[in-house]
Amino acid sequence: MSDDWGAIVNDQEKNLLQQVVGLKIESKTAGNASRTVSKESPGGRGDYVEPKVEASAAGEDEEQSVSKEEESLLRKLLHSKLVSTKADLEILQKDPNSPLYSVKTFEALPLKPELLKGVYDMGFNAPSKIQETALPILLADPPTNMIAQSQSGTGKTAAFVLTMLSRVNPSRDYTQCLCLAPTYELALQIGSVTEKMAKNMPNVRIGYAVKGEKIARGEKSTDHILIGTPGTVCDWCLKFKSIDPKKLVVFVLDEADVMIATQGHQDQSIRIQRQLSKGCQMLLFSATYEDDVMKFAQAMIPNNPVVIKLRREEESLDNIRQFYVQCTDQEAKFQALSNIYGAMSIGQSMIFCATRRTAHWLSEKMTKDGHAVALLSGDLDIAQRAAIINRFRDGKEKVLITTNVSARGIDVEMVTVVVNFDMPILQESRQADCETYLHRIGRTGRFGKKGLAINMIDGNKSLQVMKAIEKHFNRAIHHLDADDIEALEKIST
Repeated sequence: MSDDWGAIVNDQEKNLLQQVVGLKIESKTAGNASRTVSKESPGGRGDYVEPKVEASAAGEDEEQSVSKEEESLLRKLLHSKLVSTKADLEILQKDPNSPLYSVKTFEALPLKPELLKGVYDMGFNAPSKIQETALPILLADPPTNMIAQSQSGTGKTAAFVLTMLSRVNPSRDYTQCLCLAPTYELALQIGSVTEKMAKNMPNVRIGYAVKGEKIARGEKSTDHILIGTPGTVCDWCLKFKSIDPKKLVVFVLDEADVMIATQGHQDQSIRIQRQLSKGCQMLLFSATYEDDVMKFAQAMIPNNPVVIKLRREEESLDNIRQFYVQCTDQEAKFQALSNIYGAMSIGQSMIFCATRRTAHWLSEKMTKDGHAVALLSGDLDIAQRAAIINRFRDGKEKVLITTNVSARGIDVEMVTVVVNFDMPILQESRQADCETYLHRIGRTGRFGKKGLAINMIDGNKSLQVMKAIEKHFNRAIHHLDADDIEALEKIST
């Protein structure tokens, strides 16, 4: 493999960097000298940027796949502040010697006074659910390896930053803690949290191994904590010999599902991990873990890691009532939808379409009918998507029309109705996509609330898809007559 193996990843970072705007992040160069990384934008959080929608002659129906990196960035933009979660944590403990208890205050943790002050200065009054469970394990001696899942905005970054700052020894003039992030912007965000938390620890140096940061071959990094992207960090470790992986005491993979699922990042992360000493504490944090990724993560981290997972709320369909409406064609589906919205009391709803063309068509039709509609499709950049989702989350629009691809990574709690204007199908086999169906309707009926899912059926194919979904989940989907106003009013109560 070529020494310049980070070039492709760096190009990916550059492309994503051009998309992410509206961020102003404090970061530092070596020696704790502050600098500001700022990007001008007409559309930060809450600022709506009206997208220009121009249907092209070719490919207008095709939605480009959203990369894991883009999903990760979108989650970060949407969860800029700490949010609470009611999801239960599942702890899979392999090491009987590691502690298993939770704390309700930061004072109950073995934190240095200057670090504790930094925590409170940042506005953390009490540990979040992930913090109160993970931190006693992370800060205990001897160090314990961990694979941890928590939603964005629940304090997972602060948890591993506290771990790094607790383990670092400022009297040693070399890099001791290394944190990998999948993109340039995410690395800067982690660095911003680290610098704020360490503001009362002036002897701790925090540096960045990202594109644009230069280091000479053979020059040793003297930053105690280094935060970077895989390609650059790999070069610094293996090509320039600026970091000695054997001296690392903490190694962190943030957004680990992105790292592991992306081939280039996966290879680079493995090469770095193989150089670590047995005593290095290895941590994988992420908002999401697919089963195959979790299996890989557990294989990658030796020595009996503690695994903390969120119980999947969306796996329960008990709180969601499911219906289908029989229609003849797309126009009939719209008429049925109009009847439903006219007769039922609907708070916020999401409508899923198979193609960009259908999403735009439906958005125009519903807007003309007087509905406050937000449209989410693949022709929007990340900042526009974040602004639109935040407006919807704030209740400025009541209806969010989206394609399935564009909706990945979105979590809006107040949705009461989900409409499948088109049933989800697998692209290659054209069979029912049960996982996507579950993920779609799982956006309603959360936290014990009643939810409603309505499926628009316009032919034998979509009916077969619905029947396959019924069979897969062993849940009946009941017929609904969209012309029966009394029936519509009844299910909305």
